[in-house]
Amino acid sequence: MAYWLICNSGAGDGERGRDFWLEHLATAGIHDPLCRDFEESDWSTRLDDRDTLIVAGGDGSVSRAAAVCREKGATLAVLPSGTANDFARNLGLPHQPGALCKLIASGRTQMVDVADYGDGMFLNVAHVGMGTLPARESRSTEKKLFGRFSYVVELLRRLNAKRGFRATIRCDRGVVKGRWLSIAVANGAFFGGGNEIPEASVSDGQLAIVAVRPRPILQLLFTFLMVRLNRQTPRRTSTLVHIRSQRCLVHTGKPKTVTADGDVVSRTPLNVVCKSGCLRVIGDRIVSTADGDAGDVISGGT
Repeated sequence: MAYWLICNSGAGDGERGRDFWLEHLATAGIHDPLCRDFEESDWSTRLDDRDTLIVAGGDGSVSRAAAVCREKGATLAVLPSGTANDFARNLGLPHQPGALCKLIASGRTQMVDVADYGDGMFLNVAHVGMGTLPARESRSTEKKLFGRFSYVVELLRRLNAKRGFRATIRCDRGVVKGRWLSIAVANGAFFGGGNEIPEASVSDGQLAIVAVRPRPILQLLFTFLMVRLNRQTPRRTSTLVHIRSQRCLVHTGKPKTVTADGDVVSRTPLNVVCKSGCLRVIGDRIVSTADGDAGDVISGGT
């Protein structure tokens, strides 16, 4: 058994780099892990199912490491060091670095879902349309006014909010057609730096498809705020459609950019399948919003 450590030095504000985490890992009893970079090729071939791959970075780095762990049967451990860190929220990981490293040293694990698309996979969410533009471009004044929804204001400013794009969404329970501003296909319970997806967890075996129709900006903001306050997404309104399904196919009239866990990955059509319980991760709980409370957890790790 071996511990491996991969750090993305460009994640977040750069303050939680390799030296930072090595110090906390050593304090927790994990000394001299094998340190590598994503750009190096040897580590992925040497990883096996007895090993733990510790990744310090944002959701994109975590998703990339998860793909290797899934292939090799290794255990994934997350040291959230990015901007959003939504996968860490799904696992309810401790915020304190010392407590987090002690959890990794304990070896307690959970099995979680991943979402497969084409030749790739993601852990949190794939976007078509509005959500493909980076949330970090929101202006500071709007962040103070709208909090976690400040990214919506900036995205609407960058897109033609009145038109959107035509798409067909095919899921297990049927087909929905229309014109949309954004289509999000989520595997977990959080996206965009902590915005909740109601009635979801990263171990429920289901995707959550949330599609937003073109509407005036005030109507859109009102809908997003009501969803946030009520912590429950209506199945269908004049503004928003929420579908739960194991599979989802998004076909657009013209090819559209697809992002997954913050990285540009492909163009539409987007075909996603939820693969239940196929990734082992370090954690002692899984956060669920199924009852409208992000404090609910699903336990049962080893």
